[in-house]
Parts: sequence; C-alpha cells; structure tokens
Amino acid sequence: MTTIPSTKEKSEELTSSEHQHSDHRLFGLITFLVADGMTFAGFFAAYLTYKAVNPLLPDAIYELELPLPTLNTILLLVSSATFHKAGKALEAANSKQCQKWLLITAGLGIAFLISQMVEYFTLPFGLTDNLYASTFYALTGFHGLHVTLGSIMILIVWWQARSPGGRITHVNKFPLEAAEIYWHFVDGIWVILFIILYLL
Repeated sequence: MTTIPSTKEKSEELTSSEHQHSDHRLFGLITFLVADGMTFAGFFAAYLTYKAVNPLLPDAIYELELPLPTLNTILLLVSSATFHKAGKALEAANSKQCQKWLLITAGLGIAFLISQMVEYFTLPFGLTDNLYASTFYALTGFHGLHVTLGSIMILIVWWQARSPGGRITHVNKFPLEAAEIYWHFVDGIWVILFIILYLL
C-alpha cells in the first residue's frame, strides 16, 4: 500500500532540497567570480607591462587626476557597508529597512557611474590615442559594466524584498546574499584598479 506523504514531510523535503540547491548556486557564483577575476588580472597585467616598457614622463598629459577616482572609491566602499546593513535588516525580518539600504546602495552605484562618465569627458586623451589609453578605457569600462549590472541586480533584489508579495525574505535570502557577494567583489576590484591606475 502506497503511503501519501504528509504536508509536514513535503515541507521538510522542500526545505532540504532548497538548502542543497543554494549550495550549488553559491559554488557556481564563486566559480564565475574566480573566472571574472582572472579576466581583470589579464587587464591589470597588460596595463602594468605597458607602463613598465613605456613609463610616463612627469609632465605627460596622461597623468590622471585623483579627486573623482577618490570620490568613486568612497562611494563604492560606503555602498559595501550599506549593502551589509541591508543583509542584516533582512536577517531581522525587517523588509522596510532592507529595502531602504538596498535603494541607497543602488543610488551609490549609479552615482559612481555618473562620476566615471564625468571623468571620461574631462580626460586629456581618447579611447584610440594609443595602447595606454585603450587599456585604461578597457579596464575602467569593463569595471563600469560590472557596476551597471550590479546596480540592476540590487534594484531587482530591492523589488523582490518588498513585503508583502516579495520572494526574498529572511527565510529565502540567497538572492540577496549572492548579489552582495558580487557587489563586494566589484568593490574589491575597484580598490585594486584605483591603486594600479591612479597611485602607482
């Protein structure tokens, strides 16, 4: 005789399968970030090699100004902190606070992109001037693409974290955690990029 599982047993099975699925998704995310990090490493190596072979003179027009990149660094570092606050609010089942911090984080990401565009329009060189200029735009543009995608993800998570009706809750928080890991990765890449491009 076939035994029909109870509602409680079905719920436990679903919960168990969800945990296993989350582990696989986390592994996939980390694998993607490692591969993405290797792409950035290639850009960094190309830039540093070019700079070692063709050092810039002290009065070269390719010397970069620091105010806007420094502002961008502050924006991204603060955004990491606000994203962390959103995660803590979700853990406490406070969807309103979570949404507030997510919106602030997305706003900081958009502010970063606006500031980067302002820098592009004020640079004394263009994309196709030489290998140095091309590498600079490729590095910062590729990172800017990541910030754009990250900001879109944050807005999606912000919408899905609404209460009632949202799919992201303190029980199902993996989407927010995944977006937060990605955002911290993007912030970390920028810090390395800032040091290599603007300080070295």
